[in-house]
Amino acid sequence: MSTEPSETAEDAEPGTPDESARTEPAGAETDPAEQGGGPAEEGGDAAEGRQVSESEAELLAQRAERERIERRKAERREPIEAGAKLSGRAADLLAAVRAVESGEQPVTAVFEEAAPAPRRPAPEPARPAPPVTVEAAPATEVVAAVRAVLAQGGAPETLAVQTAGVLGEGAAEALRADPWQLLRVSGVRPPQADGFARALLGSASGPDDARRVRAVTGWLLEQAAAAGHTALEMSVLTAALEQQGVPDSEGAVRDAISDGDVLVFQDPLPEAGAPAPQRAGAGAGEGQDGTEEADGADRERPVRVLVGLERYAMAEESLADGLARLVGSAPRQDGPDAEWERTAAAAGGSGGELIRAVAGHGLVLHTGGQASLAEPAALLRAAHGLGLRAWAAAHDPAGRARFASLLEAAAAGGAGAADEAGGGAGAEGPGTATVAGLLSGAEGPGRDSDGALRLDLLVVLDAPRLDVEAAALVTESLPDGARLVLAGDPGVLWSVGPGRVFADLLAARVCPQIASRRPDPGPLGELVSGIGAGELSQVAAPGKEVVIVPVRDAGEAVHRTVQLVVDSVPRAIGVPAEETQVITPGHGGAVGTRALNAALKERLNPGPGRFGGFDPGDRIAYSPARGRTVPGRVVRADADGLHLSCAGEALVVPQERVEQSVRHGWALTAHQAAGCRWPAVVVVLPGDAVPALSRPWVYTAFSRADRHLSVVHGVEQALPRAVAEVAAKPRTTRLPVLLAPQIPAAAG
Repeated sequence: MSTEPSETAEDAEPGTPDESARTEPAGAETDPAEQGGGPAEEGGDAAEGRQVSESEAELLAQRAERERIERRKAERREPIEAGAKLSGRAADLLAAVRAVESGEQPVTAVFEEAAPAPRRPAPEPARPAPPVTVEAAPATEVVAAVRAVLAQGGAPETLAVQTAGVLGEGAAEALRADPWQLLRVSGVRPPQADGFARALLGSASGPDDARRVRAVTGWLLEQAAAAGHTALEMSVLTAALEQQGVPDSEGAVRDAISDGDVLVFQDPLPEAGAPAPQRAGAGAGEGQDGTEEADGADRERPVRVLVGLERYAMAEESLADGLARLVGSAPRQDGPDAEWERTAAAAGGSGGELIRAVAGHGLVLHTGGQASLAEPAALLRAAHGLGLRAWAAAHDPAGRARFASLLEAAAAGGAGAADEAGGGAGAEGPGTATVAGLLSGAEGPGRDSDGALRLDLLVVLDAPRLDVEAAALVTESLPDGARLVLAGDPGVLWSVGPGRVFADLLAARVCPQIASRRPDPGPLGELVSGIGAGELSQVAAPGKEVVIVPVRDAGEAVHRTVQLVVDSVPRAIGVPAEETQVITPGHGGAVGTRALNAALKERLNPGPGRFGGFDPGDRIAYSPARGRTVPGRVVRADADGLHLSCAGEALVVPQERVEQSVRHGWALTAHQAAGCRWPAVVVVLPGDAVPALSRPWVYTAFSRADRHLSVVHGVEQALPRAVAEVAAKPRTTRLPVLLAPQIPAAAG
């Protein structure tokens, strides 16, 4: 059994949820096991601009998410009316739903969409616990008991800390009673859990064991979420169960629904020229003329039956409700229309269009590359000058710092004139925070007595990185009349977590969409712009902004990469090795991050690696939570743990957490590098990386460079073919269906 963190494809979007379990191509990407975070100081009246560590903010955001899910679960404990006519397998599922409604099982096991609920304010942040940088390890006695059970079952004892953290104080007893609970630990797969169960249970274990069936069903849906899906078609789930050796896959799904482990949905399939789909059961029994006839027509429409975990279903529904509230509510009139128009006219171009759109709408989408960020910066300065409480939220401290510098540039460039028109809005200007810090209350303006954020305008940067859970928390936290701008580059990789929020909203066209007309400058901007359009063209690079280095095999690829970072780029471009980032498609393989980091460490910071393979001065990638990667450096190691410096913040990772949350960081994957930029980037494309290449991957990797891009090229024609033909893998989401009956599509 491997103790490595789980590996998923770079795009994290397999065709079926178990695909990554069956194959692991050289291009597979592994984010470090991302279960970090620790208690952090918070409060409803946090001072503006307060900045804490990424792990503190992440833990607080997770706590708020758990409270939100429990609140929504409680509100759903009401009988639910059945929806459309179904037949065959779908009818069996619906029969299981009705049995739940009339029997002893909780009705939360199955739900269909109800009418949009009124907005419920997010709760005030809880009073702070004593601050710690990273979540403390489980109690020693709990870990010891788990280690004994793991040893008895033949599993690596190094999983003890992680298992105890996932299963809690009774972890040892839980494993003895149900060995397949080990599947809840990141990186463990069904064959490994089966071997563990056989060692503990002997002949009592089997593929049809109810405990195994339940655990494998949940594992498959969690794998689907890791691949970006918020739900799965029922046929896809049953096929995946069969591939995992479950004898009665349809019965397994029915049992999961009855037990409340998963939820089932019936979403109308879109039809050309058909009206927007209505929520299942909406209007049934209302007794109005024509209602029954309309319902009858709806029931005859084809539907697709989806199943999903409650956690993501609740988040996606909450997100749809929150977005509908923003679109449907009139923004606060914080200044005369003439003032907004004067500011927009002064900005001109697409920046002026953005200001006009925000003046009259609660939700606006803004698209563009790195240069386009000047427009949200000018918007925030202008809004602040008009008296609005304006904030921007980035996904990590580095992004927050970069955008803060743009705000300063906007003020220096004349946008500060709007401040004078605002009269006393505050000389400090708009605020910046991280998304996690804003939601937890550790950063930002704090919350009012209703639990809503004290702001009038929020700009979320790098919006494609928002998954459904984070996006739901953002929309729930905004007060009525607030304005939300989602800004980002639609060409980059989607979120690591489930959903494709930004792409779904762009496709739904439910609010104004402002496309920036500010191109990224220079040869790098021209190259990346062409990739976004599906064309990989040669660009003139008189200053060696783009260099292609052909290689024949993996050994040469590693050699040339190290040569570029250590010698060629510093000498020819003037960018030192510490400001050059290597990006490669995956962690494994002969040219993955592990191999490249080992080679780069040997040249740049050789040492014995006495603390979990790390030495002071090592570049690292720290993952406080799933999908969150913060580059940094090792400062020192002592009895407290590994001391890191990440984006100027000091962190201490206990020894027990190092293996799961810290990797060497000279080389990263594109998903880990998303949201960051470096003066120089070396993208490594070995021959075995072809399956991982896609247009979003190439776009993301190449666009991380500010001044110089070197491409270690070993894939020949596969690179232009990927740019031209391989789009992002599809994700199964429900956001468009949930939005359709609430928000009429607009022309954008």
